[in-house]
Amino acid sequence: MVSVRAERLLNGPIITEATHPSIGANIQGPSLIRIPDWVEGHLGRYYIYFADHKGSYIRLAYADDLLGPWTVYPPGSLQLGQSHFPTEPPEAPPEQVDTFIARARSMGFNLDGLGHDPVKELTWSHIASPDVHVDHENARIVMYFHGLESFGNQVTRVATSRDGIHFEARPEVLGRSYWRAFSHEGYTYALAMPGQLYRSRESLTGFEAGPLLFNPDMRHAALLKKDDTLYVFWTQVGHVPERILLSTIDLSGDWENWQETEATEILRPETDWEGGDAPLEPSVRSVAYGHVNQLRDPAIYVEDDDVYLLYAVAGESGIAIAKLHFDDD
Repeated sequence: MVSVRAERLLNGPIITEATHPSIGANIQGPSLIRIPDWVEGHLGRYYIYFADHKGSYIRLAYADDLLGPWTVYPPGSLQLGQSHFPTEPPEAPPEQVDTFIARARSMGFNLDGLGHDPVKELTWSHIASPDVHVDHENARIVMYFHGLESFGNQVTRVATSRDGIHFEARPEVLGRSYWRAFSHEGYTYALAMPGQLYRSRESLTGFEAGPLLFNPDMRHAALLKKDDTLYVFWTQVGHVPERILLSTIDLSGDWENWQETEATEILRPETDWEGGDAPLEPSVRSVAYGHVNQLRDPAIYVEDDDVYLLYAVAGESGIAIAKLHFDDD
């Protein structure tokens, strides 16, 4: 049995609104890579991709050290207009709006806590949740990302790049939103929200849906594969406070039989900059407005034998980094 503990590496986030005015106040959804040697003219050793929850482009920052200082690249990377997602809000037929609201309320969805009109939630054109991987074999950088495809329908697409800045998106819809991918025994697998598994023999196309794990209130996840064990770091809507949990999945055997373990807690808001000074309230779906007592959007970065956890602080107010220690019990 292995226990996991998180060590905060700094007394504050590595990226906040103060890092550069271009990124705005809503900062979430990190994904970090080390730029490979075959990329010429790179900005720094490390790139972090992140987003505004309802933004029009994927943000990009770079550094030569994981702890910073991090510099924002103001133009960003992938733009909404390049993504194959609509750039204008879709129509919102009144009958569909009424049906959605009734269904959401019957499921206990707190529409009053959204902070914006439910119709805006269902029609807000955007791209977000980058999940970025270095494909050394094909000398390319792969970014999975989601956007609003149609009324109330968020899905995932994929884009590729030779330099980590300029991406070319593919039109194919791969599956649900908030996609995290990993490789295992000749397949590319993905876990999307809320707990939907996919796999494909190709990394860019042809994903089939598999089992549905976790629960309907699962939000975002980060994945780490060690041998035949998948470590899933995740958060849950409605928790007080929303915090980072860990479940594992035994990857041996038929994927239709995979099942997550009961969750253990890894990290919760403790410091003021993590939102620990804000009121304890149940979290809600969608955008986190302002400084709230929540941790969201875990992401994993591995370098040699070291494993790092990135996460959104105080709701969606910045990005922090911790180091994970795996201790044998």
